[in-house]
Amino acid sequence: MRRILNYTLLITLMLPFAAQAQDTQEPLLLSVDDAMRLAVKNNIETVNARLDSKNQDAVNAEVTGIALPQISAKGEFNDYLNPVQSFVPAEFVGGPPGTFIAVPFTPKYGATASATASQVLFDGSVMVALQAKSALTKLFERKERFTEEQVRYNIQKAYYALVVAEKQYKTLKESMSYMRTIGKEIQAYYDNGLGEKIDADRISVQVNNLASDSIKVGNMISVSKQMLKFQLGLDLDIPIILTDTSVNENVADAEDMLLQQMSYTDRTDYMLLKSQVEVNQYDLKRHKLSGLPSLAAFGTAAYTYQTNTFSDIFESPYIFYSLIGLQLNVPIFDGLQRRNRVKQAKISLQQSMNKLDNMERNIDLQTKQSKTTLKNALYTMENQRRNFDLAKEVMQTSRKKYNAGVGSSMEVSQSQTDMLQAQSNYFDAMLQVINARADLQNALGQFK
Repeated sequence: MRRILNYTLLITLMLPFAAQAQDTQEPLLLSVDDAMRLAVKNNIETVNARLDSKNQDAVNAEVTGIALPQISAKGEFNDYLNPVQSFVPAEFVGGPPGTFIAVPFTPKYGATASATASQVLFDGSVMVALQAKSALTKLFERKERFTEEQVRYNIQKAYYALVVAEKQYKTLKESMSYMRTIGKEIQAYYDNGLGEKIDADRISVQVNNLASDSIKVGNMISVSKQMLKFQLGLDLDIPIILTDTSVNENVADAEDMLLQQMSYTDRTDYMLLKSQVEVNQYDLKRHKLSGLPSLAAFGTAAYTYQTNTFSDIFESPYIFYSLIGLQLNVPIFDGLQRRNRVKQAKISLQQSMNKLDNMERNIDLQTKQSKTTLKNALYTMENQRRNFDLAKEVMQTSRKKYNAGVGSSMEVSQSQTDMLQAQSNYFDAMLQVINARADLQNALGQFK
């Protein structure tokens, strides 16, 4: 039993030195706000959301380009290997009347260099696309903002879960240190024939259990820190220290949040759906106006030359010609395609409006549920706090009795176990309050 105790204590004592040997870098101090800022900056979801916004800016610029003049240039060279021939009366060239001969009217070689410009004067679809640019920009900006809010929400919960775990780890180490002292005393009594072996074994078992729990919690904290650093986009080898460890402030703030009122416009996901409705309205308008005539102006300037001698292509002067004009396109019948596109756009618009109405009901429900959950969590935490305080008093009394020589080691061991269980329950209740507070913040749209 003594070997087991010594071995466990050796592992426990070596853990801090092993961690110290690995953490040679200067620790990074992180508040919860620092963590959320880093996550928003580095998290792959927020990075991609920002790229989506930039991509939409490029799409908007592309749409604007449709309404700007379009200019193109073209160079063309043709070699008619078998030129097209037309039949003419043979008597035109001295042949017998009533007969025909095939005559090529196209020279063998031809070259053309031209430039063309066009400008849309009126197009219903283009007009609506230009109007919808700001709505699309707003849509993707709100998508980006909503993604950032969800990252902040998740990081805050992960941050405080780690804070609570570190508090629990600290308490386990303190309890283990005290029980180790008791164990040494009882072992000394037993070695001198003043105590029973069962008392020494009982304390050894508890110390071993505390050491095992401490190692488990320590490993869990280490893994949780690695996961947090991964979410923050930090190097996994950089040691971090969490600085916002005052959970009581969060509890007090949680009680105040119960009195706050909800507004739909505070929710980015709600405003995101409103933007989607606006975009769908523009889409419907675009399909409706696509049935109107479109008008465009155009102009062409070109140099051309044709010859049967290849060298003349490079030596002879080219013929210049130019033209300008207007082009009016009038849709008459497209097989009812536009009509069915309008139907589809109307359905998409109605679906987005239905989602918006459902979002309002969902926000109402989410807010009420979050407040109820927070109230229950606060009530449970208060009960667990009282149980924890009572368990500490019992443990302190049993320790005083033991130190005074009127108490037993079994009583100390049992009170220590009860205190640790009460504390574990209190920490769990505390974490539930923090998570419920974060859920209410999310429901109220406060992670901006």
